[in-house]
Amino acid sequence: MEISDLRIALYSGNYNFVRDGANQALNRLVDYLLRQGAAVRVYSPTTDTPAFEPTGDLISVPSVAFPGRGEYRFPTRLSGDVRKDLEQFNPNIMQISSPDRVGHKMVSWSRKQDIPVLASVHTRFETYPRYYNLAFLEPVIEAILRRLYRRCDALVAPSESMAQVLRDQRMNYDVGIWSRGVDRYTFNSNRRDTKWRQSFGIADNEPVIGFLGRLVMEKGLDVFSDTIDELKRRKVAHKVLVIGEGPAQQWFEERIPGAVFVGFQQGSDLGRAVASMDMLFNPSITETFGNVTLEAMACGLPVVAAKATGSQSLVKEKESGRLIQPGAIRDFADALQLYCDNDGLRATHGSAGEKRAEEFSWDQINNAVAETYLRLVRQRQAGHGPIAQAAIR
Repeated sequence: MEISDLRIALYSGNYNFVRDGANQALNRLVDYLLRQGAAVRVYSPTTDTPAFEPTGDLISVPSVAFPGRGEYRFPTRLSGDVRKDLEQFNPNIMQISSPDRVGHKMVSWSRKQDIPVLASVHTRFETYPRYYNLAFLEPVIEAILRRLYRRCDALVAPSESMAQVLRDQRMNYDVGIWSRGVDRYTFNSNRRDTKWRQSFGIADNEPVIGFLGRLVMEKGLDVFSDTIDELKRRKVAHKVLVIGEGPAQQWFEERIPGAVFVGFQQGSDLGRAVASMDMLFNPSITETFGNVTLEAMACGLPVVAAKATGSQSLVKEKESGRLIQPGAIRDFADALQLYCDNDGLRATHGSAGEKRAEEFSWDQINNAVAETYLRLVRQRQAGHGPIAQAAIR
């Protein structure tokens, strides 16, 4: 069996209506599979104002706007029309990337059809409640996720650190790696533009601490702003540059007055903005990989990040950046202060990160997912289904 023999049904809770690392990775995967001759059908909620054009054939799943976060859609059901389309497409493997209600339904449908299921894990959903004073819900969400993932044939995670978390949580016995790549044309140190910095009133010798990502609380905006407060108390010279937009932007702007907010950037403009920073500060613990960390490394920046899934698989401690215990404000400030005060160390660690980023090729990474599809299809043809839940308790 070859990749061209695959018929892949891919379910995503967000394929293209918001631009983030997870759905961009899914679109790149579909592009790779189509170029290899595979047939792919994508099922996802849709909107009239998508963030970008979808790659491949996209079938709309019924959904409603998420309360309080209208940019997101909540899938409601697996409609008769979607079921009919699935039957006509006749996939030989299913991939789900969202552990929501429809994701559960897709797994149930696949099991009835004796089709293997691969689940890709893109974020640590169980950690989200702590940012909304609902931490008591984490064990409940973890149990729901475990019930879903144990019904799948295998899982893939973006990093070894996240894969180990899934193993420790007993989500599944078969956990592989689907890493992330980086576009080296867009992200490289040559994109640095001092005139662009100057246009925002940033002096050439002023150390720039960057934030890159959607402006939502679960990205660690509180830790970021508290750390910047600590640097101000120490009178450390610096400037903050924020790339991104989101519902928490006004809150963030009020917390770090004097910061430069350049809004959403893409393509070569994004590469220029990232390369024009001097260091990236990524305190988030929700990412399973850390796309922004890899993009900053590719631009030759040292990274100060939370010691959590994702970044800790990319950043080498005291070689290409610093890994700090989540929420340790003074330790974050110590690391950033060292980079602000020592441009030679910034350059050395940034170069090490850029060299590390060269290892991440999108086609090579996506081929690993295709090989996982083939393995699961062959296993099912040989009569092997998902492992019994009792075996991994």
